[in-house]
Amino acid sequence: MLRLIDINKYYNPGTVNEICLFNGFNLDVDEGEFVSVVGSNGSGKTSMLNIICGSIPIDNGAIEINGTDITKMPEYKRQMRIGRVYQNPAMGTCPNMTILENMSLADNKGKAFNLRRGTDRKRVDGYKEALSKLGLGLEDKMDVTVGTLSGGQRQAVAMVMATMTPIEFLILDEHTAALDPKTAELIMELTEAIVKEKKLTTIMVTHNLRYAVEYGNRLLMMHQGDIVIDKSGDEKQALKVDSILDKFNEISIECGN
Repeated sequence: MLRLIDINKYYNPGTVNEICLFNGFNLDVDEGEFVSVVGSNGSGKTSMLNIICGSIPIDNGAIEINGTDITKMPEYKRQMRIGRVYQNPAMGTCPNMTILENMSLADNKGKAFNLRRGTDRKRVDGYKEALSKLGLGLEDKMDVTVGTLSGGQRQAVAMVMATMTPIEFLILDEHTAALDPKTAELIMELTEAIVKEKKLTTIMVTHNLRYAVEYGNRLLMMHQGDIVIDKSGDEKQALKVDSILDKFNEISIECGN
């Protein structure tokens, strides 16, 4: 279980530009949940992910994973337990390295650095098997540099890399936003397949309301650092895109937009 407990987060504290994003924010995510998160710009979606991953500190509160307090745990140590796929495919891969080198890098996450080769050729067949499940033919391009791949191919490689080693949570930070509609559909299908296969607890931030409704078993809508919709189970399955859009419009009118 992931728990965010009484989280407070201020930006630019003590200045005229001070902003309180989270004030006593709480969230529990149970093991095995696939949570879709929507909300307008500035609602706190990505900041919440950054707080979970340790990319930004909190002012007060606590963060727990399976009963362990990780509030003061540095970001690089949290990555042993959390896999993250970013909006920009370039952030999850090394463009000047080959697919094989990228896979080897992900495979060695958390392991000690020694005077040995960075690529273990004995593991190549395992890498190819993982890539073959994507159905993109990437298993036959192991020596191709990742920077020459399409955005969708790079995002698919990033998905495999993020989930290669045992993790407790998968964080998807608008991971289809930079892709064309057809490729985005493919990446969402791959996402669902990987999440189900590895039984990953997942939090996905997206601006695509259809994806939020169709994928996952829980949906959150955030606004100004608060959760204004929280639906799971049958209630989530009954949600329609129009009902989510109506809530967006209601919030927009309240904010004078």
